[in-house]
Amino acid sequence: MVKKKVSSRNTKAEILEAFEELKKEKVTLEAQMKQRDRGSNLPATTSATKNPPQDKPTVEKIETKDDSKTMNKARISQIVRDLEQLQIGFGGAASNLSEQLIAEASQFEELQQFIQEETQKLSELHDLEEITEDTLETLIETYEENAKTFGEERSERQETLEQQIEDLRKYWQKEREIHQREIKERNESHQTERQREEDEYQYNLALELILSEEEYEQRKKLLYQELTEERQGQEKVWEERESSILEQEKQYAEVKHKVEIFEGEKEKSVKRGKEIGKNIGQHQAKVKADLRAKEVEGTKQNYQLQIQSLEQTIHSQESRLQSLAKQLDFAQKQVQDLAVKAIEGTSNLNSFEAIKEIALEQAKTPQKNK
Repeated sequence: MVKKKVSSRNTKAEILEAFEELKKEKVTLEAQMKQRDRGSNLPATTSATKNPPQDKPTVEKIETKDDSKTMNKARISQIVRDLEQLQIGFGGAASNLSEQLIAEASQFEELQQFIQEETQKLSELHDLEEITEDTLETLIETYEENAKTFGEERSERQETLEQQIEDLRKYWQKEREIHQREIKERNESHQTERQREEDEYQYNLALELILSEEEYEQRKKLLYQELTEERQGQEKVWEERESSILEQEKQYAEVKHKVEIFEGEKEKSVKRGKEIGKNIGQHQAKVKADLRAKEVEGTKQNYQLQIQSLEQTIHSQESRLQSLAKQLDFAQKQVQDLAVKAIEGTSNLNSFEAIKEIALEQAKTPQKNK
């Protein structure tokens, strides 16, 4: 039978399966030893039944005793080898389980170190004096409330700025329409005025042909004065309107600058939101680390229970092996003593019967200890 090697990668079912195979192999070896004992005793029993006891040993009896002694020694050697193989198998299983326990303990220690480092980082990041079970939940609620408040304030501010921009745009559009209408009216008025002046000029020119030169000069001076005053008045009105238009353009530039500032603040708000999201991601990583720690703790407890069960089983098997070894040593000593007596020729028949009884008893003893 090929023995499976148990390592730290094996599952609980695989370890138990390997253990059961070792138990089956032990039972098989015991059955084989029992079968050998029975096979070796049958010829000797038949011979003893056919040949009645005699007062003096013969050559045939001495040869039979020698063969029996040789077979008993071979059987005992086989039993010792089988027990050594069982001991090696149990020792290998115990060594593999020990290596698995050491590997799991090392992984658990590394995970504990990682959790301590993450807890320290969390404490330094949020100025936490003490971390309890409710700390993570409290931080998440605080961040959610802050994010909600920030979002509401940002939405309200954005709506206010958009409304102001829309109002200013409408106002600027209205002022532009008024300005264009005033320019059109001014041009029309100017054209009308020029036409009137041209008509008056033609009229005055015709009149000058009639009036005297003095009257013409006087009238001309008066007309030019009126024309100058009227032109100055129109220019003043135009300057006032141009100043008003420049002021409106200045207001439009200020509003445009506010819009650009708002875009910059908007980008900053988005960046701040990303940072808040990053912090929430770190807390989610902390939650995952806590869950992983609990999972590792459960796995550790499960392994500890498995190890305790296997240690108890190994201890029981070692006790049984020690008992079998003692019985084997005792039987071997008795066989050697009886063999010496048989060689010396004392109690020939009684020695042979005693050897047979000891062999049968030793074959029954392992079966009782299962």
